[in-house]
Amino acid sequence: MGPLLRTVELFYDVLSPYSWLGFEVLCRYQNIWNINLQLRPSLIGGIMKDSGNKPPALLPRKGQYMANDIKLLRHHFQIPIQFPKDFFAVIIEKGSLSAMRFLTAVSLEHPEMLEKVSRELWMRVWSRAAEKAGMSAEQAQGLLEKISTPKVKNQLKETTEAACRYGAFGLPITVAHVDGQTHMIFGSDRMELLAYLLGEKWMGPVPPAVNARL
Repeated sequence: MGPLLRTVELFYDVLSPYSWLGFEVLCRYQNIWNINLQLRPSLIGGIMKDSGNKPPALLPRKGQYMANDIKLLRHHFQIPIQFPKDFFAVIIEKGSLSAMRFLTAVSLEHPEMLEKVSRELWMRVWSRAAEKAGMSAEQAQGLLEKISTPKVKNQLKETTEAACRYGAFGLPITVAHVDGQTHMIFGSDRMELLAYLLGEKWMGPVPPAVNARL
């Protein structure tokens, strides 16, 4: 009998570009490391409000740094991420409540599709996200009808509150449960530390087994 799987939770919001980076790295390693990866759609707006934090892009210098950072990380992580031209309209004004309720509905009704649908939302193909992930039009419509139901609203609220209890002040956070201890790691640039905590080998953001397929 092999070692027990370590539970690793990823709390994320599709408005957070760094959540996408952390998401892809953990998805790449989920079949390499001895982990049980649990994807936890959360609401970054609720976490920001609860912690008193503000989006970095609202500060001009941080916003400029973030735009340049994303350009570099696109190549380093080999993820087609780019700063949206209409950033304030898409990120600040529109928000992510509907998108995260949709992903919460997916997690409740079709959990096996959560990874693919999350990825497609990050790819910013909103109208085709569910279809491209392999979901039928009927399934997608059924989920859209559920995003305003108490069940979905409460689940997203509970997941966001769970992230806050772990100490989240932004997203992504990764929570590793190792040997009876809980470790909360913020950001997408701490995966080497996560590997250390798990007793696993870190092979960079694109491990060889994945790099061969890209």
